[in-house]
Amino acid sequence: MVKALIFDLVGTCADWFSSITHALETHLPPSLLIKDEINRLAMDWRLGFFQEIHARFIGGLEQEDIDVTHKRVLDRLLSDRNIEEDVCSEQLRNALVQSWHVQRAWPDSIDGLERLKTKFFVVVLANGTTRLQLDIVQSSGLPFHALFSSQLLGLTKPDPKIYLKCTELLNLKPEECLMVAAHAYDLRAAATIGMKTAYVQRATEDPNDDMKQIREENDYLFDAASSPADAANRGLSELARVLGC
Repeated sequence: MVKALIFDLVGTCADWFSSITHALETHLPPSLLIKDEINRLAMDWRLGFFQEIHARFIGGLEQEDIDVTHKRVLDRLLSDRNIEEDVCSEQLRNALVQSWHVQRAWPDSIDGLERLKTKFFVVVLANGTTRLQLDIVQSSGLPFHALFSSQLLGLTKPDPKIYLKCTELLNLKPEECLMVAAHAYDLRAAATIGMKTAYVQRATEDPNDDMKQIREENDYLFDAASSPADAANRGLSELARVLGC
């Protein structure tokens, strides 16, 4: 029987994309990039972050502050677009990095979590710093019981040890925990230690993955990427309904 739900945070529960595109539109000169280019820059920034995190994990390197990673990726992407410091200063770049700390909840997230809290522990397990998680939860209003960062646990997803450590801190068996994420790699790693898995499909996450394969791999799949008019009733709200909350 599931007793705890363990959530990824950014992309799964928090809508990073609208926050970051707003920050880019606010801080970059309006004539610099058109809307589609702003959206592409945001998506490339997110992809670049994942590539850096995975490269460090594969290489056995120590964790670094997520702000440092975001800054390095941003500098590279701006340079690729011939946007130099005379156009986007160091101060503006740092402000853009800090925009990752202020995010909105997806329309279904707060309602779903509030309902799930009545029956289960709901906690975060995500790569990054504890300060980043605190800032996101404070700005978004996401109502978690506890936050477990890779910084706090000294491990990085998708290392199976980080999922096991989280279940141990909850004093639960892996099979008593449901990992909820919008990233297939995250759920595949959680499944290796015996956790149940729920995939939440978001429009901004895993854009090139095979959804048929993902559906077959997981115990649950919730489509929160389509029907924006009905967005508040999808994703975590639908998860709450399915789990009887």
